[in-house]
Amino acid sequence: MVRDLTELELLTELEPVVAENIDRHLGVAKNWNPHDYVPWTDGRNFAALGGQDWELSQSPLSEVARVAMITNLLTEDNLPSYHRTIADNFSLDGAWGTWVGRWTAEENRHAIAMRDYLLVTRSVDPVKLEQDRMTHLELGVAAPDGYGGALDQVVYVTIQELATRVSHRQTARVCDEPVADRLLKRIAADENLHMIFYRNITSAALDLAPDQAMEAIHKITTHFVMPGEGKPDFRRNGVLMVKHGIYDLRQHLDEVLKPIFKIWRVFDRDDLTARGEQKREELAAYMAELEKSVVRFEEARARAVARERARAARRGLDPATLAVGAR
Repeated sequence: MVRDLTELELLTELEPVVAENIDRHLGVAKNWNPHDYVPWTDGRNFAALGGQDWELSQSPLSEVARVAMITNLLTEDNLPSYHRTIADNFSLDGAWGTWVGRWTAEENRHAIAMRDYLLVTRSVDPVKLEQDRMTHLELGVAAPDGYGGALDQVVYVTIQELATRVSHRQTARVCDEPVADRLLKRIAADENLHMIFYRNITSAALDLAPDQAMEAIHKITTHFVMPGEGKPDFRRNGVLMVKHGIYDLRQHLDEVLKPIFKIWRVFDRDDLTARGEQKREELAAYMAELEKSVVRFEEARARAVARERARAARRGLDPATLAVGAR
């Protein structure tokens, strides 16, 4: 009879894998300075120091790019909540604690660099941005009901880190500005390395406790939401980002879930008991339904694009200039 491992047993058994992956991460991660990714000569004082306060006409970014940058920044801003969650589930002892500290320090650079870039270039309303930051951090982020323990957390963060990488890369595309492109690609590279770390820990957990790990993969995948769900403007901004191909169902399926599942050999493993096999079958059914949803979504978006271009043509605008849903 297969016995479930306790949280302490899981953390203890996985700690050597964590230590090994910290060494791997430190060997490939690039240390960088946020100030090197900000065009400081573009900056000037706001009214409180004798300058001019922000107006929309000052922003070099499109509405879509502003929304995407703000959404990504506010997601990064909630680092205190993320730190608390993973510290509570991983502990701050030994290799786990070393990783929690390193990951937190690296993630903190992202918000520093993005905020400095947006304020110096006057790309967004600084007052609204600060109000939203306060709201987001006061509300914080908590793991959804039913999420708990190291396995749920490493699975969730694997998916979330890769989703964030995709979002940053696509945001760079819509910004269409060389400094923003360089900054967001640098951040995306960090997110990818973080994803690899968590993905490797989950791979080890699958070998150690396949049924428990498969249950976590099923749970997190079928209930996954990005951090920030429920916050002010999150839904509206999310819809706009989906509409413009910054992060949508197709990317979630093809660029996040499928590649991760392939590495984990989710549908190729032969070490599951009937319990784990049931969750795998449910996961396969979920993925099939998600594929159908992706097709329906893409068809609906294509019809919306066609309608917008037709309206633009009737107004005498060039339909080719519309980037709705473009990749």
